Amino acid sequence: MSRLCPETLYIPEPGGRALAARVTRPHRCTVIGGGIAGVAAATVLCERGVDVTLIEREPLLGGRAGGFEHRLENGERVQVERGFHAFFRQYYNLRGLLRRIDPDLSLLQPLPDYPILGPDGMLQSFRGLPTRTPFQLMKLVWQTPYLTAGDVMRVDAFAALEMLRFSSERTYDRFDGVSATEYLQSLRFPDVAKRMLFDVFSHSFFNPEEQLSAAELLMSFHFYFTGNPEGLIFDAVRQPLHVGIWKPFEKWLRSRGVRVLTGAAVSRVDRHMDGTLRVEHTAGSVDADDVVIALDVPAVSRLVETSPALAPLSGIERLRTTLRFAVLRVWLEDPLRADRAAFVGTTGVGLLDNISCYDRFQDESAAWAARHGGSVVELHAYAVPDGWDEAGIRSDLLAALQTFYPETRGVRVLDEVMLIRQDCPAFPPGSMRLRPTARTAIADVALAGDYVSVPMPCALMERAAVSGFIAANTLLARQGVAPEPIRSVPREGLLAPLRFLRRAEA
Repeated sequence: MSRLCPETLYIPEPGGRALAARVTRPHRCTVIGGGIAGVAAATVLCERGVDVTLIEREPLLGGRAGGFEHRLENGERVQVERGFHAFFRQYYNLRGLLRRIDPDLSLLQPLPDYPILGPDGMLQSFRGLPTRTPFQLMKLVWQTPYLTAGDVMRVDAFAALEMLRFSSERTYDRFDGVSATEYLQSLRFPDVAKRMLFDVFSHSFFNPEEQLSAAELLMSFHFYFTGNPEGLIFDAVRQPLHVGIWKPFEKWLRSRGVRVLTGAAVSRVDRHMDGTLRVEHTAGSVDADDVVIALDVPAVSRLVETSPALAPLSGIERLRTTLRFAVLRVWLEDPLRADRAAFVGTTGVGLLDNISCYDRFQDESAAWAARHGGSVVELHAYAVPDGWDEAGIRSDLLAALQTFYPETRGVRVLDEVMLIRQDCPAFPPGSMRLRPTARTAIADVALAGDYVSVPMPCALMERAAVSGFIAANTLLARQGVAPEPIRSVPREGLLAPLRFLRRAEA
């Protein structure tokens, strides 16, 4: 198989056994958590005949990719999300999940570029790059105004080649104990080039560079840029996520017999004398033969702490969240300039990491802008340092918006909503060995979530979907049922096998 082609995996591997398409006797599974990971697990399980109950503590499905309703000052009700979500083309498994409700993926629309804005009018575009390695890197280096020929000559070639030599075992063995900051400094890129080419990318994982494993950074660089045949451009959802994805998905799940309990928080998992499990939640309880725990890090830690039946899940207490993120959505009286992109990454000006102009791609916001003549703009800070209060964060984000988009100076904010949360997983140096897998020490309990270690390069929403599929496959394997196929970008970089490119390693 070409190193440039996606791979199809079966996890757990079938191993040549004849596997059933569906369970052959009644079998119950409770999935705790209705985000991407939980919905992915519930989907695979119900398709194979398992009796599934899906429990979500929020009123709506979606988890960190979900949203909530907000009432504007004028009485209009709108949907607000936890920041812009980019649906990259190499999110094979997430997109496969979405095809259950939209076979043609008509809910997605392409955005033409992933521009990065920096101070003093700096701009880095990724439009028109080849999708094949190493040609996209060559053209990027050639066309960026932030690297001269002299700069390229001073780059540490061995360190830079690590971006093309990703290999899970070797990369994590060598770089997991190193911070992303240390690795990026080792490249010897000029500060301006590092800012424009790497800062937004590394911040997108919600972990500050100095607190992010270099191995995780290299894996993500492979997954998003050098190791996939689709390129860096992505799609956005045409409607608010709840309207376009989660409401249809809840209907789809219910139509296939899944009991979906929203607004119900799970408090405890117990084990009956007959070995089956009992899941206690605020609306009652449910018995199960298997359980998938698809919660964020704080919630799974609390559940393990309150559930003696989950005591064998040792190590969960060592998981951590990264810094807070902040999302400020504003409804402005005036429109942005017509040439402003729907989405831009930003760097070098305060806390701000991206600007999303929702009326450029999402129907609800476009309709509001058409009615009122204004614009709907969202500002996102991925990793807010400790010590900032809400007023300070708001002021800093708005000041950065006015710096990048001067036409917003003096424009009246008609309405706004701010969200500050701290529930994204941390991936600090040395943490790979601490991360659990979907398969746990409890045979009838599986884990899913974007903190779970999976045997393929992926991150963020795609890792959540993959972990949900693997959790379902792990439990189905015990019933002799065929797994859900899982697609992966090439699991090694193009130059991974070439030993002569390696610096002497201790």
